[in-house]
Amino acid sequence: MFSRVLVACRGEIALRVIRTCKKMGVETVAVYSEVDRNASYLKLADKAYCIGPRESARSYLNIPSIIAAAEIADVEAVHPGYGFLAENARFAEDISAVGVVFIGPPVGAMEVLGDKSKAREIARKAKVPVVPGSDGPVANVDAGLEWARKVGYPVLLKASAGGGGRGMRIVHNDASLAVAFASAKAEAEAAFGDGALYLEKYITTPRHVEIQILADKHGNCIYLGERECSIQRRHQKVIEESPSPAIKSSRQRKQMGEAAVRLMKAAGYESAGTVEFVLDPEGRFYFIEANARIQVEHPVTEMITGVDLVEEQLRVAYGEELRLRQKDVKLNGWAMECRINAEDPEKGFMPAPGTIKFYFPPMEKDVRVDSHVYSGYEVPPDYDSLVAKLIVRAEDRQQCIRKMRLALSELIVEGIPTTVDFCQEVLGHVAFVRGDYNTSFVEDMLGY
Repeated sequence: MFSRVLVACRGEIALRVIRTCKKMGVETVAVYSEVDRNASYLKLADKAYCIGPRESARSYLNIPSIIAAAEIADVEAVHPGYGFLAENARFAEDISAVGVVFIGPPVGAMEVLGDKSKAREIARKAKVPVVPGSDGPVANVDAGLEWARKVGYPVLLKASAGGGGRGMRIVHNDASLAVAFASAKAEAEAAFGDGALYLEKYITTPRHVEIQILADKHGNCIYLGERECSIQRRHQKVIEESPSPAIKSSRQRKQMGEAAVRLMKAAGYESAGTVEFVLDPEGRFYFIEANARIQVEHPVTEMITGVDLVEEQLRVAYGEELRLRQKDVKLNGWAMECRINAEDPEKGFMPAPGTIKFYFPPMEKDVRVDSHVYSGYEVPPDYDSLVAKLIVRAEDRQQCIRKMRLALSELIVEGIPTTVDFCQEVLGHVAFVRGDYNTSFVEDMLGY
């Protein structure tokens, strides 16, 4: 195994990666911006280097600075976590060029899956159902109108190079397409440096269900069940659970899992990754995108499979074969994750940075808290607003909901607005309790 790994991220995911490395006897090197010099993850790392000022572009996105830290610390590999440079093919190339292993997929797989229109083409060739839409990016508004009339309104404009809801617009008619095209293109260019858009049919009242996969360098690829990610606000996930209440049979789970494996094998994928689908009201599934990294919501899969996905990433990057085969994967119970953000739901989920005056997490069996904050921690305005991820596991879904509501009531975060009460509101809604919800739940059922 690697003797020393640099963790090229911050916050709770940096802390989470460092913990697994320590469990495996691997030394860790952390990086931080000037505003993060008191971050908790730095205390657990064996070494830490400041890589720039608070601005992401000059620190966590500063490839030369991170490579310099890797060379000074004499690391063998770099784990990018999620966000920042996790899906940046150039970063992976530059890291490899100095003789350091990138803990993630090959550059070719990152490039093809990072371009959503190319990923759709791979899916088609792998006989994975895709949402009807354009063959590649649409060149202009006229081309968009042609495709929209072909597939039928409503349609969805999406950034080819991005994710997280940025560069995405729902369009209901010809009259609004030109405005939506211009705004989506501008947002995509600002967020990803690439304004290319593609167009697809918008599935009304969809469920968002994703499949976790693991693949090694020896041709082995397996799926580890699914995650339900339909509780979203502005296309950002808020609550996830596994299994999905929308998956009604082991046959349907097998079909989706095998489709995900076919796609990732076709892309030449290695490491942990996720294939995202939408389900229509009739239960038909369609590929929408693949994420060439570990996901924020990966703990729910870990809780019901017992698999440490970060450990598997390290083992795959080192060249080991997967220790599991598909027949070995068992789903045990039900798990749920609530993202606790420093945001004010009453003000449109406006970020609410500030000082956490008092922080106390719940501590019970089958309750996991992935967090980097502490009493007195200053939540900076510069980065993602995630404060903690609260994850619980129980024997069935109803017990899981009850356990999560109890854990939320015991989680204390004082001094800043958070989404704790909002999560309680979701969990208490009759439609959520029934498992009868879709991606518009937050807007339609709760009115946010």
